Order: sequence, then C-alpha cells, then structure tokens
Amino acid sequence: MAAYRFCRTDDIELLVSALNHCWAPQFPEEPLMTAAVFKRSIRDLQVWCSSCMVAFSGSDPIGVLIGAKRPSGTLIHKIAVHPEHQRQGHARHLLDSLGSKLAILGPPRIVTEVPESFSAACELFGASGYVQEAVLTDYVADTGGAAVDLPDRFVIPVTVDDLTANGLLGGSDSTVCWARAPESIAARKDEIAGLAVASEDQLEAYVLYSTDAAEAHVLSLRSLVDDDGARLSQLVSRLHSQLNACSVQKAHPSEVSPALLTRIGFRPTHTHRLYATTARSA
Repeated sequence: MAAYRFCRTDDIELLVSALNHCWAPQFPEEPLMTAAVFKRSIRDLQVWCSSCMVAFSGSDPIGVLIGAKRPSGTLIHKIAVHPEHQRQGHARHLLDSLGSKLAILGPPRIVTEVPESFSAACELFGASGYVQEAVLTDYVADTGGAAVDLPDRFVIPVTVDDLTANGLLGGSDSTVCWARAPESIAARKDEIAGLAVASEDQLEAYVLYSTDAAEAHVLSLRSLVDDDGARLSQLVSRLHSQLNACSVQKAHPSEVSPALLTRIGFRPTHTHRLYATTARSA
C-alpha cells in the first residue's frame, strides 16, 4: 500500500533520490539530479520543500511532485511516477493533496507548464481540473536579423540593477513563464548580462540574457518606444555578432507578440501548455 508525505527542508537528498528514481527513467537525455542543482532551483525558482511530496511503496520512492511557491501562486515544476507504478492514481493523489493543503494555507492559484509533446501529463492535468490558459512557445534565432541604422542612438551594456533602478523591471508578471519572471531574474542577476539601446535622455529598448555553449538565452526583452521592433532587432543582431544563436523559452503571446518576434529574427520551435487551477479541498 502506498504512503504519501510532504517534505521538509532536510529532505533534499530524499527529493533528489525520488527524482532520479521516478523522473530520470522517463527522460534519459537529461542529466541526473544532484543536491547542488536542486538547491539552485530553490534559489532560482523558489522551489519549496514543503510544497514537494514523495509517494512510497515501503521505503522506495515511487512518485514525486516538485512545487515552487511565490505570492502569486504555486508552480507544479515536476511530477513523475516510476514506470512500474503508473496508472494507479499516484499522480492524481499527489496533485489532490497539494491542492487541499493550498486551499487552507494558500496561495490558491496553481499553475504548470507542460510541453505539448508530453501527452500523458497534459491528460493528467486536464483530468485533474486544470484549465489550459495559454500556449507558450519556444523561439530560436539562428542568424541575426537585419538591423536598422538608428542615428544618435547607442548600444550599451545594462544590468538587472540598472533596469530595476529605472523602474523597468516590475514585480510578478503572470504573463511571463515562471523561469523568466522578475523573481527568477532577481535571483540570478549576477549571472545575467544585458544590452540596451539608449538615446541621450533614456533607455529605449533592452534585452537581458544568460549564455550557455555560445548561445544567448533571452530572459527579458522590451521596447519602450513604438518602432515596429527596430531597436530590438538591433540588439538581437548585436548578440549574434558575439554568439551563435539566441533563444526565448516559453513566450506567452501577451508577453511579446509572435509577429514581433518573427520580425526581429526568431522562429517558433516547441510549444507548451500553461494549465491553471484554484486550490480546493479534495
């Protein structure tokens, strides 16, 4: 008979073991979880051990749920059941237990971002009362777009602190995927670089990005003037002069329009479903 329990801050090793036992067999292309990487997710994504659960058969972990929490809501970051124990209701029980807890303690909003290719997970959340709110799209720019010459404008380095001091990075934004929300950017600010187009009077557009294997992962991009994407195109072109490619992960259609991303050199690749529900007692 299965047993379930919420975790504590001293359960990191248990959660790492459960992920490697339940998640890793289904995603063998991903590296195994380590305590260091899990602790980084606590910093970057605000994973809360008290919002994580493990299902057991005897002493063996057979299911795991990883939850991240912010004032705006809770993210189901990962949920997995070991292949030998699937289709037995364990995943549904994990979701229902977390929902019952959050119905009392809050925050009531629960979200998850599921790749459309993971049909089993999409079916699970749909059957568990989650409603699809949006489709999030990954984009990649393999080559720099055609930059427009902007006289009397300068491309300058910019930091997260610079943008925050100028009121250009706000609080929580529900239209931005969890990993690129302002809270994640603030947590990772020392690892994030940025470029901005500036006039003598103000910043007019900016891009924040991290780098990995000569690729820029765009975390935030914004034009502060109505220029049909000219300034952002200039910034993307500048990134391409330094790196091989640029990507934007899980872009919400309300965050930046697909037409604008296409205009500045990006093309869509993969899609994800944003599901949401309101916590309620099971």
